[in-house]
Amino acid sequence: MEEAAQESLHQKILRVVAERGSASSAVLAKDFGCDHQTVVGAIKSLQSLKDVVDVEKRQAEVWLLTSEGKDVAQNGSHEATVYGAVNPDEGTSQAELEEILSKTIAELGMRQAIAKKWLEVRKTAAGEKRVFRKVTEIKDDVKTLLQKIEEQKWQDIEKGQLKDLQRRKLLSKGVSNTFLVSKGSAFTTQIEKPEAELTAEMIASGSWKGKTFKPYNFSAKGLYPKSGHLHPLMKVRSEFRQIFLEMGFTEMPTNNFVESSFWNFDALFQPQQHPARDAHDTFFMKDPKYAAEIPDEYAEKVKLVHEGDCYGSTGYQYDWKFEEAKKNILRTHTTAVSARMLYKLSQQETFSPVKYFSVDRVFRNEALDATHLAEFHQIEGFIADYDLTLANLIGILYEFFKKLGMTNLKFKPTYNPYTEPSMEVFSYHDEMKKWIEVGNSGVFRPEMLLPMGLPENVSVIAWGLSLERPTMIKYGISNIRDLFGHKVDLQMVHDNPLCRLDK
Repeated sequence: MEEAAQESLHQKILRVVAERGSASSAVLAKDFGCDHQTVVGAIKSLQSLKDVVDVEKRQAEVWLLTSEGKDVAQNGSHEATVYGAVNPDEGTSQAELEEILSKTIAELGMRQAIAKKWLEVRKTAAGEKRVFRKVTEIKDDVKTLLQKIEEQKWQDIEKGQLKDLQRRKLLSKGVSNTFLVSKGSAFTTQIEKPEAELTAEMIASGSWKGKTFKPYNFSAKGLYPKSGHLHPLMKVRSEFRQIFLEMGFTEMPTNNFVESSFWNFDALFQPQQHPARDAHDTFFMKDPKYAAEIPDEYAEKVKLVHEGDCYGSTGYQYDWKFEEAKKNILRTHTTAVSARMLYKLSQQETFSPVKYFSVDRVFRNEALDATHLAEFHQIEGFIADYDLTLANLIGILYEFFKKLGMTNLKFKPTYNPYTEPSMEVFSYHDEMKKWIEVGNSGVFRPEMLLPMGLPENVSVIAWGLSLERPTMIKYGISNIRDLFGHKVDLQMVHDNPLCRLDK
């Protein structure tokens, strides 16, 4: 039914154009007694029929009612409203008018009504000021004018009146788009919709011979495919990864989020009574509770170095428990992966120097706030070679952070269970005007390396930092929960630019 009505409108437009030569969409809408946008839709449909009609878009200034103007056109002007509220015999006080109407309408309406000499203010015998009617009837010209404009008959209204209504914020200027339809080079009143595609049925029946087809548009662009967007963390991670690769490092496999306490703590010479191994700091697994496999011979050597009097170390002087080392946890740092890689390196017949790095997720049972989450990313790098010293570590750190755009560095001694000496790395932040910690570093202790079977003169220098902190600084994010987790705004991921570090 709707399709038949639309087809009828097409025919009406073509008939008018055939009679007059051309017609405006606004005039057609008025002649047909229908909505202007409906006529525009029919014209655009006719325009798709090649050369049947020519369509020219025209713009003109028009007057439009504001929301207040629409209210006045429907209910009457403020002055007429106030006039109607005044008692014709006894008059009405201004306070009563404000109570009946509103303060704004009462003030505006009184001002206009007094100017038009509809109302006057007089003192009563008791000395009270009251508003009285001066005329017995009024003509609400404002309402009449606005109704005319609503019907798009503003051409009959004087410019002064239009300006006055605009000053009273009952009118505003707008732009009207109309379309002039005229005969095309292939004009006809008989509509034949061209076929959009050649089908197998047309070929089989031969019906294609009597049909008109739309021309194929070889320059038309297809829909742009929707695609994913890299998270800011992934953008910064990619930059860090590229820096490590440029420096000749090899990436470590970090796909085991679940790790045994042995590799996460014990192999790193971290005592079993250390506070970090408490349930308040570490996520312990319920199922499976224990690791399936730990190298027995290596575990025995780790036991000896923890208990003391081995490899020249006094150890921690306690009874090391194999059951404690077998407990599964969510890894608290990627240094557990470094321990695995060093142990694997020690199993080679001949030691060869290596440079490894990793960037992946770690988990800690921390209270959540603007700068801490229970899971975050750790960036780690280490070099294993003969006779490395603290000077080598400082040199590689300067080179590494230089590629991050950080050249103003200083180092502060600190304590780590598995490195000695250990250093915190600070960089001066020009915008924040202060030194901020950007990483931790150190030389792995002999108590960690010798039980693995690495040669005595092999040293391992290592450093690490978070991925979230430099990402937050780079993208101006103050709350880590806006960067990582279930509260992240996906539009933020879509809008953020590429990461470019000042290498």
